[in-house]
Amino acid sequence: MCSIMGYCGKGVGVEEFQTYFKRTISRGPDDSRILSLGDGILAFHRLAIMGLDSSGMQPFFRNGNYVVCNGEIYGFETLKKNLLQAYTFESNSDCEILLPLYELYGTDMFGMLDAEFACILYDGSTKEYIAARDPIGIRPLYYGYDKNGIIVFASEAKNLVGMCKKIMPFPPGYYYKNGQFVCYCDITKIESVCEDDLETVCKNIHDKLTAGIEKRLIADAKIGFLLSGGLDSSIVCAVAAKKSDAPIHTFAIGMDEDAIDLKYARQAAEYIGSEHKEVIITKNEVTAALEEVVALLGTYDITTIRASIGMYLVCKAIHEQTDIRVLLTGEISDELFGYKYTDFAPSAEEFQKESEKRIRQLHMYDVLRADRCISVNSLEARVPFGDLDFVRYVLSIHPQKKLNTYHKGKYLLRHAFETGDYLPPEILWREKAAFSDAVGHSMVDYLKAYADGLYTDEEFEIKRTQYSYAQPFTKESLLYRELFEKYYPGQGEMITGFWMPNKEWEGCDVGDPSARVLENYGDSGI
Repeated sequence: MCSIMGYCGKGVGVEEFQTYFKRTISRGPDDSRILSLGDGILAFHRLAIMGLDSSGMQPFFRNGNYVVCNGEIYGFETLKKNLLQAYTFESNSDCEILLPLYELYGTDMFGMLDAEFACILYDGSTKEYIAARDPIGIRPLYYGYDKNGIIVFASEAKNLVGMCKKIMPFPPGYYYKNGQFVCYCDITKIESVCEDDLETVCKNIHDKLTAGIEKRLIADAKIGFLLSGGLDSSIVCAVAAKKSDAPIHTFAIGMDEDAIDLKYARQAAEYIGSEHKEVIITKNEVTAALEEVVALLGTYDITTIRASIGMYLVCKAIHEQTDIRVLLTGEISDELFGYKYTDFAPSAEEFQKESEKRIRQLHMYDVLRADRCISVNSLEARVPFGDLDFVRYVLSIHPQKKLNTYHKGKYLLRHAFETGDYLPPEILWREKAAFSDAVGHSMVDYLKAYADGLYTDEEFEIKRTQYSYAQPFTKESLLYRELFEKYYPGQGEMITGFWMPNKEWEGCDVGDPSARVLENYGDSGI
């Protein structure tokens, strides 16, 4: 990961700007640069992943234009080769191609990129700033207006706290220019419904996901993998193991007393031949990490915080004990193929609407979790299930095929990797357990008990009514909101609200986001 920030006008000096920008130095500890342009400021904290020497340091400059970008641009080698006759490149960085592309195509270039990115560009000829974010929002970007009315962009909300009165996430699939946010790609907009037969669908799922994984194995820095023992991360690791010449490095985490997934992660690791490490955590470590996790996340969402504690602690161990710089993860599969609660979808149309909604909101929940837990430990997240070609295809599949009519959730994904000796059947066909539960049911139970001990029932009722937006509804959610307000005062609207199953569906009107409270949880906890 890297960190970018742009102050798009006159009114703040470099010294003051620096106090806000340094809050995210963990995203890019290798080098930092703040560039005053006269008409504003661009800044960059670097985590070197592609093009490791100093020539890859940003901002990049060309013909009066400047750019800072936190991203990975896949297939940049081909783009660069096509540009070599007209342009000279100074580095091996993938992001350097943005300036020549901008000269050729202007803002149309954003729709051409196969990338996960956030960037801020200064056009020297027009003296204006342009910002953009990838269609899913895998790379973070926030904005706000300071006391002078100047728009400010930054990788994280924490950069803007105290500088901007209201902080909001930059919408994925948009670019900003001339004071307007313009949608260049709505990833959930389906051109036509795919009517392929089941076997063709599964073959395409296999091939497109494999391609998405393979392109994310390219890096000049060392790569590792988060392996929970669940379906999604296990598939990513299995494909990567087949594509790698040497054993891959996998990491799992669990509570010291009742971790559900450690044994399955160990089984998957043995099967694919990875070099595997387990991180074991205790009740005290969970509660000790809670405030720090809320502070780094910038959310009060229950599901996100619960799942982040395990992810943060395993990434912390990876950072402290290894030289790995890049981590591949299994996020975004649920939004495409279904959660436990989408088994209750009343129709194929409702399943599709729910999937599209979750994809649009990903940048506030699972994707936010992966980015912050990984980047705060000076690592980079890569999310193969977020590959744009793969996402477009799965969203286009007729939703009737994605309903759980096979007596097994995510059947299409499982069947796609059923042949080819990727995983043992016990892993490929086991029921899903949510990450926060799979770390150990005790972790969530401890968090609930901790919160219950902080407030009397009367205190809870009084304190929760102080919030009109996304009002806390349990003592646990009140604790998270109070911690959030400590670090992000008055910024509750950054998040759409609490991630919960669709309460309008029969069987889903529950009071806790965990799949444990659903009637169909069954063998997920085994």
